[in-house]
Amino acid sequence: MSASITANTDNEEPNSSRWYIYIIENRLGQFYTGITCDPIRRIAQHRGEKPGGAKALKGKSPLVFRGVFEVTTKSQALKAEYRVKQLSRTQKQKLINTKKLADTEAVWVNEKFSGQ
Repeated sequence: MSASITANTDNEEPNSSRWYIYIIENRLGQFYTGITCDPIRRIAQHRGEKPGGAKALKGKSPLVFRGVFEVTTKSQALKAEYRVKQLSRTQKQKLINTKKLADTEAVWVNEKFSGQ
């Protein structure tokens, strides 16, 4: 199993009104879930274009957003990220297909980042 590192959030605004939960699919068809204030910057980090990407994604490009959900607080993002990480691959695929993160106020915003 690949090791992963936690995203460095020191540069992210602690009081940001926009937090995102994202699901990335790599070339092997594996899903990776994380949170950020800036999905475009974060996927650039994961792709190796900027420093700070997850070790679990190193060398597994191309990386593509499969789901991006917006929430209003970091707390909501952390809780939703934990719940998504507990899901099976089939359940994550269903979440992506339905564009709904059950029992949260998360809003599907994938189209904003689909060109990345």
